[in-house]
Amino acid sequence: MEWPGAARIAVMATVMFEAWPEGKGPPYGPMASSLREGTLDLQSVSWANYAGRTGIWRLLRLLKDFGIAATVCANAHALERFPDAAKAMAREGHEVAGHSYTQDVFLPYLNAEDERALIRRCGKIIEAHCGARPVGWASPRMTPTPLTAEILAEEGYLWHGDYHDADLPYVVTIGRRRLVALPHSDFTDNRVLRGSPRDFYDAYKDTFDYLYENEPGSILNVTVHAHFGARPPLAAMLHAIFRHMRGAKDVWFARHDEVARHVLSGETQ
Repeated sequence: MEWPGAARIAVMATVMFEAWPEGKGPPYGPMASSLREGTLDLQSVSWANYAGRTGIWRLLRLLKDFGIAATVCANAHALERFPDAAKAMAREGHEVAGHSYTQDVFLPYLNAEDERALIRRCGKIIEAHCGARPVGWASPRMTPTPLTAEILAEEGYLWHGDYHDADLPYVVTIGRRRLVALPHSDFTDNRVLRGSPRDFYDAYKDTFDYLYENEPGSILNVTVHAHFGARPPLAAMLHAIFRHMRGAKDVWFARHDEVARHVLSGETQ
């Protein structure tokens, strides 16, 4: 892949900004023991709410310090609950992409009509809170249905982030429309939930160094969750990762939509 300015590597910074319904939290967490099913788990709820109350703000500061514009894959409900954060993302030049309404609404559980309605509803909420319609989508669990790409193409989206079969972006042709398939991260922050934060740094530093030296034209997706990766132990590692990458020459830090437009422009030449 040829990147703008003859960059050796493209780096996409990705923030997952997620929310769960009232009284619910993620199915995973820092506690080693789980409560009985059906029990209100306020620890889990509070842990999830860190994303909008604290985490997203630290990430915005960190990204600003390094001059990096990220793509925020946001549950639409997270934007409704934290409208100031939604405005700040748009104001500071970050892309906001669709990521379902809440994190527990999985597309394979929906029929075609409900899936289309969900995607449209999320798009309207993002536009209302961020000032622009989204052009990208990443499903919860990065799990689409056989119709997701078709719906996104019909709705005018540029990229779809649910692909795991390639290391580089590629174009999916759907009728007369084209959609850019973007690879997801192979090592998101929650991989080290109960391990060492240093593993997160080591994985991305070593991967970046390998690709930079051996595979010019590659791409690396650095992904963190605002309710986990923004906490100080992981934020410190993210800071170190970006500092390392900023120290290298010919690195293109790009939002997902910028990568998608670049790929599509190459297809039309």
